[in-house]
Amino acid sequence: MPILAGFMVPHPPMIVPAVGRGSEKQVEKTTRAYEQAAEEIAALRPDTIIITSPHATMYADYFHISPGKSARGDFGQFRAGQESYRVDYDAELTSLISKLAREKGFPAGVMGERDRKLDHGTMVPLYFIRKAYPEMCKIVRIGLSGLPLTEHYRLGQMIREAVDILGRRAVFVASGDLSHKLQSYGPYGFAAEGPQYDERIMDVCSRAAFGELFDFEESFCEKAAECGHRSFVIMAGAFDGSAVKATQLSHEDVTGVGYGICTFYPGEPDESRHFLAQYLVKASKKLSAARAQEDPYVQLARKTVEMYVRDRVRPEVPAGLPPEMLKTRAGAFVSIHEHGKLRGCIGTIAPVRSCVAQEIIDNAVSASTRDPRFDPITADELEWLEISVDVLGEAEPIDSPAELDVKRYGVIVTKGTKRGLLLPDLDGVDTVEQQIAIAKSKAGIADRDRNVQLERFEVVRHH
Repeated sequence: MPILAGFMVPHPPMIVPAVGRGSEKQVEKTTRAYEQAAEEIAALRPDTIIITSPHATMYADYFHISPGKSARGDFGQFRAGQESYRVDYDAELTSLISKLAREKGFPAGVMGERDRKLDHGTMVPLYFIRKAYPEMCKIVRIGLSGLPLTEHYRLGQMIREAVDILGRRAVFVASGDLSHKLQSYGPYGFAAEGPQYDERIMDVCSRAAFGELFDFEESFCEKAAECGHRSFVIMAGAFDGSAVKATQLSHEDVTGVGYGICTFYPGEPDESRHFLAQYLVKASKKLSAARAQEDPYVQLARKTVEMYVRDRVRPEVPAGLPPEMLKTRAGAFVSIHEHGKLRGCIGTIAPVRSCVAQEIIDNAVSASTRDPRFDPITADELEWLEISVDVLGEAEPIDSPAELDVKRYGVIVTKGTKRGLLLPDLDGVDTVEQQIAIAKSKAGIADRDRNVQLERFEVVRHH
């Protein structure tokens, strides 16, 4: 049996009267829409509600599904501990989703931290659902991850498969606020990307144009400080290949945070709505065209990554390289992205090998298999990799951040034996203050520490 319906909902704790203590009246439009959504869920009488929450346990490279038979939660952290309840988990469905993930080599399951308390991203939707559906059903609670949007969509497809196998009457609740940067008085201030994100996401979801969810660039979402995008993508994956009737119930911005509610009801199979497959075809064509334009620096890095990942063979410096790659000594960074997400970046501040070509080979191996932030790249990822090479100019000391320019210069921050570097012209790094803060963080230097040495450098970036 296909998933009966999906619901895109926010999770502001203040909407719960025991928490809001009157302030919930500011979001009455959202409250009314939430109540309507809850009534629709109750009318469906589901066996199981699948909830994806940005505030459940989250890992960079793994989707955590809450294990066990039950869990409790309350709003104690919002000074309303009296508002509490217990839920039962659908252990059978959880187990099957985990089993399918293992069989497909997909990073999802019940490993990792056990959620002993329900998070507010789960509690707020349940507050409304329980009022409309007092007998309540079981739930499956799933956290998001730092993986690309494509993997979130795949998880939705797997959830749908498990529901179909068990014949569950299931409803999908995608919990997530929209932008947190809509107003200067909001919790994160204002950014132009905030209203842009809200307008785009509400348009996409009100049309059930789920393929367009992949068009939201990571840097744009970060600047908008959105909360629920990946939650919505998982839900979209659960409706892959089906016609969907979407209805926007509300969109509100009175607190500086966007709250949107939409309902989604699947219809007949629709071959035009296999959005992940369509996206991958389009991405493959785009990457093939880009590879045809790669210069010798990037070609060498790509050849190294492919040989080392497939066969654990480190290539020799090939014949036919431009003379400067064999004669010049310089530090170099190799950066690898997959579907818009950083997948590895390793480099040298100053030269350690005999030439730039050797520098690129060493750092391409390290970036693809030894970046401590990521698992090693696997052979099935190779076709989706975007690779760039930055050749560093000589670093020069500077006296003040005023001598930096985030587009032109990279920065090196030094304190004693601690040293951190950040390349120039990176997505999401728009100010010198951000640039220095990130470099400090990489070095393990406290952001408040102003007694540091600064150096700047230029790069030649090869694509």
